[in-house]
Amino acid sequence: MPTPPKGPRLGGGPAHERLMLANLAAALFEHKRITTTVTKAKRLRPYAERLVTFAKRGDLASRRRVLSLISNKGIVHELFTDIATAVENRDGGYTRITKIGNRKGDNAPMAVIELVLDPVSPKQAVVAEAEKAAAKSAPAPVEEEAVSAESASSASASSASAESADSPASAPSAPSAEEAAEAPEADEKK
Repeated sequence: MPTPPKGPRLGGGPAHERLMLANLAAALFEHKRITTTVTKAKRLRPYAERLVTFAKRGDLASRRRVLSLISNKGIVHELFTDIATAVENRDGGYTRITKIGNRKGDNAPMAVIELVLDPVSPKQAVVAEAEKAAAKSAPAPVEEEAVSAESASSASASSASAESADSPASAPSAPSAEEAAEAPEADEKK
């Protein structure tokens, strides 16, 4: 018998392992969480996530492919309707494995494997929304820079004209407003 590519078989030949993984996946989809050994849970995770990916596609070929592995039509229907819509916005990571200690009888390490059906975390939704807003406002700063460059050039032009007004050559020609206001007061005192 050739050496299996993903470690030793789960207690038997390849046909027995395929049936065991199919039954574990069916139980996982039916109950949403199951308790099993850590080894079986780790072997079940990619198998179950692949079936969920097929369910997210939702076409007839995917349904037939899943039905070839899981024979219970009710569970396959639940997978394609309920579970696929619940994980619609999630890009993988449909299962979670939590270790719960050792089994009492033979001290085997146990774990709970469950489907992650809650919506994508609000933090990820906020990040996606911020990226969309940044993409929308990206062209706007370019226009604002052009407008600010124009206002800066007009401001520099107005400051240049103000400097020329403060030059000594223009001072004797016209008195400033302050000097004009002081002049009548001085005339009244005399």
